[in-house]
Amino acid sequence: MKKLLCAAGLGLALAASAAHAADKIAVVNVSSIFQQLPQRATVAKQLENEFKGRATDLQAQERAIQAQMQNLQRNASTMKASERASLEKDIMAKRQDFEAKAQAFEQDNRSRQMEERNKILTTIQAAVKKVAVSEGYDVVLDANTVAYAADSKDITADVLKQVK
Repeated sequence: MKKLLCAAGLGLALAASAAHAADKIAVVNVSSIFQQLPQRATVAKQLENEFKGRATDLQAQERAIQAQMQNLQRNASTMKASERASLEKDIMAKRQDFEAKAQAFEQDNRSRQMEERNKILTTIQAAVKKVAVSEGYDVVLDANTVAYAADSKDITADVLKQVK
């Protein structure tokens, strides 16, 4: 009987603490905040300008290769075999060079985008922490990972004000 009372008391205590803890949980929609930030557009423009020169060079290189390929297709029947082989070899070398540069460009671009994205997300996380501390929340979950949350527990608008 004593064990049963002890277990019941413990169960009530756990239920009460769980209900109390539920009052200290909030949700925030990080992706919504990210999409609404004006800094995101500024960073996108900055990255576009940063990679514009390389992108233009790659496009020009690609057009030159295509022009050489068209020339080869048009004039292959009238060219000497050695001339045609030399042109084919030149096109292949230029194509390999282009592919290597394009791959490096994509990798650099992706890396910079992730770097800037992480900077913005760090700012958002700091704002989430500040709002959570000021409003007394113990746990803040991303709204995209929660099946349901009452609107009163959503701190997205408060965090967005902090970040802007």
